[in-house]
This record gives sequence, C-alpha cells and structure tokens, in this order.
Amino acid sequence: MTEPAITLDLVAKHGMKPDEYERLLGIIGREPSFTELGIFSAMWNEHCSYKSSKKWLRTLPTTGPQVICGPGENAGVVDIGDGQAVIFKMESHNHPSYIEPYQGAATGVGGILRDVFTMGARPIAAMNALSFGHPSHPKTAYLVKGVVEGVGGYGNAFGVPTVGGEVRFHRSYNGNCLVNAFAAGLADADKIFYSVASGVGMPVVYLGAKTGRDGVGGATMASAEFDDTIEEKRPTVQVGDPFTEKRLLEACLELMASGAVISIQDMGAAGLTCSAVEMGDKGGLGIKLQLDNVPQRETNMTAYEMMLSESQERMLMVLKPELEDVARAIFVKWDLDFAIVGETIPEDRFLILHGAAVMADLPLSKLSSSAPEYDRPWTETPPAAPLGPVPAISPIEALRALIGSPSYAHKAWVWQQYDAQVGADTMVTPGLPAGVVRVHGTAKALAFTSDVTPRYVKANPFEGGKQAVAEAYRNLISVGAKPLATTDNLNFGNPEKPEIMGQLVGAVRGIGAAVSALDMPIVSGNVSLYNETDGSAILPTPTIGAVGILADLADVIAGRPQDGDLALLIGTTLGHLGQSALLAEAFGMESGDAPPVDLAREKAHGDFILANRKAIRACSDLSDGGLALAAFEMADQAGLGLTLASADIGQLFGEDQARYLVACDDAAAQRLEAAAAKVGVRTARVGEFGGALVSLGGDTALMADLSALYRSAFAKAVG
Repeated sequence: MTEPAITLDLVAKHGMKPDEYERLLGIIGREPSFTELGIFSAMWNEHCSYKSSKKWLRTLPTTGPQVICGPGENAGVVDIGDGQAVIFKMESHNHPSYIEPYQGAATGVGGILRDVFTMGARPIAAMNALSFGHPSHPKTAYLVKGVVEGVGGYGNAFGVPTVGGEVRFHRSYNGNCLVNAFAAGLADADKIFYSVASGVGMPVVYLGAKTGRDGVGGATMASAEFDDTIEEKRPTVQVGDPFTEKRLLEACLELMASGAVISIQDMGAAGLTCSAVEMGDKGGLGIKLQLDNVPQRETNMTAYEMMLSESQERMLMVLKPELEDVARAIFVKWDLDFAIVGETIPEDRFLILHGAAVMADLPLSKLSSSAPEYDRPWTETPPAAPLGPVPAISPIEALRALIGSPSYAHKAWVWQQYDAQVGADTMVTPGLPAGVVRVHGTAKALAFTSDVTPRYVKANPFEGGKQAVAEAYRNLISVGAKPLATTDNLNFGNPEKPEIMGQLVGAVRGIGAAVSALDMPIVSGNVSLYNETDGSAILPTPTIGAVGILADLADVIAGRPQDGDLALLIGTTLGHLGQSALLAEAFGMESGDAPPVDLAREKAHGDFILANRKAIRACSDLSDGGLALAAFEMADQAGLGLTLASADIGQLFGEDQARYLVACDDAAAQRLEAAAAKVGVRTARVGEFGGALVSLGGDTALMADLSALYRSAFAKAVG
C-alpha cells in the first residue's frame, strides 16, 4: 500500500509543531516516511514523552529505604518486609473515557493492571478517581453510567477487588471528564521484572491478543485539546477484553517463573512502537521488527497501523532463545498468541520491515530519551483575595446542602457495581477513608487511598499540592496504616498557557514538599495535559494515590461508633472556610484561599494516632465538609444519631488541616487526652454519638431523614 506524501498539514494532524518537525528532519537528515512520522509523533507527544513536565518531575523526592524501584519503570516497587514488595501505579484514561465512556474506562483499568503484572506482581487491589461535569450537564449522567460500568465490568471480570477511590462533580469537567485508574500487586522482592533489554541477537516476542485497528493514534489524541470534531476521534479508543487479560496475567506469571524472560513491557500508549523503543533505549540497544509476523485480527493492516495500534491485552518481551519452546508452550496452553517479531541489534536503530520493504529506519535513542524537553514559560498563580462575609445559614441546612450534593452524598451507587471482595482478602471495603487488603497468607495488610481537592489547587497550587498528599496520608493513618509511598496522576489543562503551567509547577512543588516531610516518596505516576475543551480547562487535579502498611491485622482501625461514644477531635480548628465544600455546595461560591497545611503538625498528629490506635474505635480524617460532615458520615455508617456542641459554622464546616475525629468511650478518651498532653497534641471533646437526632449546636433534624437524603442524592443526580 502506497503511503501518503508528507505535508505540513499532515505533520500538524499528528500533533507535531513546526519546530519539532524541523528537529526531526535534523535528526534523520531527510523527509520521514508516513510510518516514521507516526512513530515520531507518538513517541514525542506529551502522553509518552512528558516533554512539558519532565523538568519539574525530576524535582520530586523518589527515594527512601523502602523504595526498591522508583519512577521510570512500568510501576513503582516498595519493600513491605519479609522478602515481599508492593508494586503500584496510577494513570489516566481521560480523553478515551469522554469519547467512549465504557471502553475508555475499561481499558484504563486493563492498562494499569498490565503495568503491575508486567513487573511480576499479582494484582491485589484497584481504585479509581473520577471527575465529572456538573450534574445538570446533558452528558454527565451518560458519562457517569458508562465509566462506572466500564470500571466495574473490567475489574470484576478480571478478578481484582476495587477497594477505594473518589467521585467529584464540577462544571470545569463538562467537556473533559477524568478517569484515573490505580492498581497494586504483590511480588517477591527478588523476583521483579524490568523492561531493560539486554543481549544482542535476542528474540523480541509478541505476546497476548491480536493487533487490530482500535486505538490507532490514541496517544496523540490523548495529548490534544477537544473541540467540535470530538466524534471523529471515536476510532482512537481501544476495546478491552478482561477475560483475555486474565489469561495473559496467568501466562505471564508462569512465563516469568520459567526463567525465560530477559525483559518485558506491556503495550500501552503507542502500542508496539513505545514498548519496543523503551526496551531498546533502556538497554542501549537497537530493535529490528518484521511486521509480517505480528498477529493480526484485521486484513491488509499497514505498517503505520500496526506500529501505532493500541489494541489491548498485549505484551512485548525479550526472550532467552534457548527457552523459546518452553515459553511458546505456556502461551499455547493459555490460548494466546506467541510470535517472534524481531530481534535486538547492536546499532542505535529502530528498523521496521513489512515484507521486503523498509518502512522505518530511525535512530532509536532519539525517539525516547532524546525527545524534546521544554522549559515552558509559567506565571505564578496570584494570591487569592481574602474571603468576605459568608452568607447566613443554619447548621442543619448547611449539612443538607453537603449530603444532598452528588460530590458528598453516599457513593454506594458507584461502589456496589464493583466487586470489593474478590480474592477474599479485603478487610475494609469502600466507605472508610482507605481500603485495606490482607497480604495473603500473612498477618500483614496494605491500605490504599487516593485524594486531591481541585478547588484548593486552583486557588493556591502549592498549598493544594501539599494538601492532596496530606489528606492521602491522613486517610491511611485513619485506618491504622503506616504510610509508605505515593503515585501521582497530574491532570491539567494546556501547558502552553503560562497560567496553566504555573498551576502544574506550584502543585509539583507542594507535592514534593509534602512527600518529603511525610516520608511518602513518589515511586510512579502519570501526567495528563491538554484537558481542555474549546479552550476551557479543567480544575487542576493532581491526584495522589497512596499506599500504607499494617504490620499486624489487629492494628486496623475499622470499627464504628457505638451508642454513647464520645466524639474526640484531634487537632486545632480555626474555622477556615475559604474554598470550602460548604461555600461551593450551599452558595455556589469558590472564594478565598486554600487552607494552609502545616506538614510538621500533620506528621505529629499522624504519629499520635498510630501510637494510640488501640484506644480508638473509629477514626476519620477531617477534610471537605469539616467536622460536621465527617461526624455525620461516621454516625450514618453506625446507624446512630449525633450531637455536636458548637453551632458556629466555621467550627462545624471549616476545613483546617491536620485534624482527625475519633470515636471512643470515656475511659479511652481520658487515655488519649493524657497521651496527647504529653506530646503537645491538642484534643477537644466536641460531642457524642447516639440517639435518633442529629443536633448541631441545638439545631436538630431526624437522623433517618438526613440519612435518606444522603443515601439517595447520588442516584437522583445521575439518574
């Protein structure tokens, strides 16, 4: 098939700027073929090269005694003792999920699971962080239903428990929803598999499902803004098959145990191109591919289509040649394709043959580690104006505004579509601050959470970045887990706009400060930019996924308040209402500054909770909605009423940081108060659990009525 001639219009359609094309011409000294243009555009786009963010990502703390492997591999690897490691990562599938919500979300789950098991880990937990447009927007309900069904459909069928996550709504996501998928797995610490190719003349092997035309150009599409041509992008969305992925998991783990694997890489963004280039580049080798040998499910596929297809459930491996027959037999047994499609070569070349024709012959290192890197101009976000007077509202009406909004209503409609118990090791299911999964066959457990408050990040990127990490830290502490490490998913608008780039810079600086102070290094992550439609950007949404460990299953804090328990507040409340959930939901206001985050106090209060967890029956961190919302959620979960003494709106709904609410009996409260006094931690008895009413400073309502509102509001909003 004759390839089209290269024109400046064709270059632009591949998302390549004129100066980047000039750089390409300088590297190869000639005009590229159509296939070569596609390869360069895929490898140099934002999604694969991180060209706008790389400078700032390098500033993040990524090491520590617990870190076995930080960023740069398929996922991060963290030591959990006893010769075991947890392997985890979070990444986005935003653009595909807006275009085709079910398959976009499903293949986001599939891709992140492959990132984990390609390193030799068996997945044990999944989470997702979802951001949708305003509930009244005509597309929101359709997107929510499709995305949730896609997440559940893939994860449930594959057999991994979905143990946590978050769902928010805001008009800034009207034209660009966010689907951030997280997965974690377990492996022996001395049996981790990496993607660094080694050895000359080693066979390059294609594993898994056949290649089709789905997802061609997906990586390039993911690095572009949306406009009114969005429907034309539908063919760039991949189609997933969780049952094939389950077989691929089992085959890969069996293959790894055989000793046949030199290096292995999943085929994600940019498919065969990215996986081959990354393996070769990391090993300082070239790669030669013969596309005639690529298993195909469609006829007359071109070299361009095969190289850029993002068909799912595929892996690329460099194999020990003497074990080829052993490896092939494993994949035949699991009814999956196994094909030798190339070899490693000593030259710095990416040589692509189709039949006898050379379709691409490029310097491989220039595609990956020599991709463009920008120091984009950025402007600091100006300080937020001081918060003016807050409109008058009664405490109960304020609570109704929060629990009746889909962002803060009960999320059972979502998580009941996910299987949280598959694998039989889940100890804490969605609904508490973090999910907890037992490390099978041991007395240990791992806790998982994800967090960010985009309003804070927009108002104050530095404090907002700090707060995202601090809240993830508090969520792990709240279930009794010692925080270990983090993964980040940085979702922003167009980085070519200095104010957007300024948001990213500020947030990364805040994240870096927090992970350093809280000893939670970033070990993996993903950047998703150009989340804009018709020039309108999303709220900056740097999602933090965090993992913690419980050395003993008995350490978990997962109880519920009991009738007569005291509500004990750990930390200091000043009544910070700037950028609060109350302002947003009750009055439609996004005013004032984000709450300041005192990282030393966060650490001190977290250490206090862990040191005294035996005295704590139930615990929640205080974040969106402050004391009143956290206390209500704890009471609702226990089927109890609630009394809080204060009637002050700032005391009830302020979002001061470094705070926890603890439920315990009087004797335990006295022990906690005495222990807190010794280490300078402030505590306050703010109320108690029990009865049939919710009383906020004497303003009362029936708990049954409020609970009915809380538990029905989400379904009503998206129904």
